[in-house]
Amino acid sequence: MDSAASRQATVDDVHAIALAMPYVTIVDGSKGKPVYQVGARSFVFFRNPRPDAADPVTGERYDDVIVFWVESEADKRSLIDDQDTPFFTTPHFDGHPSVLLRERDLPALSYRELSEVIQDAWLSRASARRAADWLKSRGLTPDE
Repeated sequence: MDSAASRQATVDDVHAIALAMPYVTIVDGSKGKPVYQVGARSFVFFRNPRPDAADPVTGERYDDVIVFWVESEADKRSLIDDQDTPFFTTPHFDGHPSVLLRERDLPALSYRELSEVIQDAWLSRASARRAADWLKSRGLTPDE
């Protein structure tokens, strides 16, 4: 693995990787936080502080939560159940195909790992044609 792919992920990487995906638009979410969309469907967004994501000791709401869409509940479970990843969920997101990550925890991921999560988020929300075209351009098939 090259050093760029293995280095720690940053919040700037989230923006750069999401924006590098094809057909992406950015819309302003509430309070001006960016929402990355493909075909008017969000795949990554920066969340405002909410009561469901707060410090368990102080009750202070997290102000650095990023939401990433996933393909399925199984994909969600594999990310949040893996003790080696910083992904989590809250009851607010029960039944929603997404995982949460705090910006402060991004360094627990490598650039490559973050890239895969964002690419998978994009694939989960892109049209079948766009997804197939992107996979084909990378020498992959939808089953890989």
